[in-house]
Amino acid sequence: MRILCIGHVAFDTTVLTDSYPVENTKNVVPKKVECGGGPSSNAAYLLGCWGCDVEFIGVVGNDYQGQKVKEEFDQVHVDTSHLKLKDDYSTSTSFIIANTTIGSRTILTYHSKSVTYGELGEIKKPDLILLDGREYELSKKVLEAYPDAISVIDASHTTEETIALSKMVDYIVCSHEFAEGMTNVSLKRKDKDTLKQCYQKMEEIFHNHIVITLEATGSLYKEEDQLKIMPTIKVKAIDSTGAGDLYHGGFVYGLSQKLPLEKVVRIATVAGGLAVTKVGGRYSVASKEEMRNYIADFK
Repeated sequence: MRILCIGHVAFDTTVLTDSYPVENTKNVVPKKVECGGGPSSNAAYLLGCWGCDVEFIGVVGNDYQGQKVKEEFDQVHVDTSHLKLKDDYSTSTSFIIANTTIGSRTILTYHSKSVTYGELGEIKKPDLILLDGREYELSKKVLEAYPDAISVIDASHTTEETIALSKMVDYIVCSHEFAEGMTNVSLKRKDKDTLKQCYQKMEEIFHNHIVITLEATGSLYKEEDQLKIMPTIKVKAIDSTGAGDLYHGGFVYGLSQKLPLEKVVRIATVAGGLAVTKVGGRYSVASKEEMRNYIADFK
């Protein structure tokens, strides 16, 4: 299946520390990791690593960071025919402090200016489309041009653009913050009644397949009219950067294999779970062999 990913690209610089630095101090870190980032961008990279026919559409600067992003895509055979490298734009850069003791990360992101993709030339017809809520006009046009393609959105923030695109896709795979923002239902307690109330309100708004990620609790989804929770896997977290992005990549991969939703969510859960055991979003992609340690029939 031909997969098309559209969205934001960043370049991540991650430093490792065993405790969060104290303000106004100097600190020496044992390691620095640099790689491309961005929600659908990282998902596309995972799909390339796993041998999918995948293309990424987005914008980077024609600078060191943008060239590195393109090189990374090329190395895993992601089609970059429509990746724009703009001379008058600096690639968005994220500086990440990864606290390896507790597996948390703090992100500082710099955007030089707002930039949009612009007109899109002819592309190969996709069977699957993944959006991350960025590049609204382009995403909308692609969804309208290919209504038969299975479409998924990584919905993290309740922006007008993300909400509008979420009403156009087949699958919303959203954060609990997005679900809470849309429904005004707090999921902190995560009890059965609260989860049901939130999910029902999401269905009333969007009328499509919905998966809500609940961090350590797992993922909330519905199959055969039954609400279910897919639990997370138990791992030692080192760096959570990109875990959500790779979750969405795993989700799209499962759809591309035409699997039942429960198996799709399981693949996404394992891909996202294993991501926190490594440093750097793109370097956190699990191999198929690692995936088979948790899913015996994974292909």
